[in-house]
Amino acid sequence: MKSLKLFSFGLVAFSLMTYACGGGSQESSQSSTTSSAPAQETKVSLEDKYKDDPVFITGSAKAKEAGCTACHMVERKVVGPSYADVAEKYENTPENVALLTDHVINGNVGNWGEIQMPSHPHLERADVEDVIKYVLLLKR
Repeated sequence: MKSLKLFSFGLVAFSLMTYACGGGSQESSQSSTTSSAPAQETKVSLEDKYKDDPVFITGSAKAKEAGCTACHMVERKVVGPSYADVAEKYENTPENVALLTDHVINGNVGNWGEIQMPSHPHLERADVEDVIKYVLLLKR
């Protein structure tokens, strides 16, 4: 019987010690987590980054109207490369705008694998140039 009382007293003492050392306090663990964690940089999407840019606004609207979004997304590969990947590969120069405009209008294969970029001869060259300028704006 004496050993049962001693065991019960030990169990109560252990529980109190565990609680006193932080086992029952959520507030202290939360405050230490927030104060010791380094400030993390918030990643801004390219759409949010350029949303007020006139080139972005015009090009984005024309890309949607032309159906480009069926195969391309801003930051994720779908059928064709993402716009951000194209912007990483090509500098925003008049020569590259002309080259990529030709690829869209005439079609192309081989620069991004074996899936062919179909031709789009029905699109106006000026509209395609606006889309290409928008795409090349989207650098990460």
